[in-house]
Amino acid sequence: MKDIGFFPAFIESYFIALGVLLGGALIGGIASFLTGQPPLTAVYRLSSALRIWAIVAAIGGTFDTVYSFEKGLFNAETKDIFKQILLILSALGGAQTGALLINWLTQEHISS
Repeated sequence: MKDIGFFPAFIESYFIALGVLLGGALIGGIASFLTGQPPLTAVYRLSSALRIWAIVAAIGGTFDTVYSFEKGLFNAETKDIFKQILLILSALGGAQTGALLINWLTQEHISS
């Protein structure tokens, strides 16, 4: 995400994480339906399992982030560390939003 400015990267990070989580969980729910398993339970379970992968996909892999932290620590460029932390928080927010939407739609967390 170095080719674009920080604010567009911040917004993209949020929506990439949101899209990975929603898309992966919903497509997994279709696969569950096709195999005769309960689809809403599978969507809910997949949304929990895909959170970390949505975050990793949104920040572009872990090596860029580690390199930016290293550059910030050893070259005294704290601005890069701050930007990476904000990008990670944006991805966390996108993944959390997706999981919350799935919780609302499936209502699997509500026990009777």
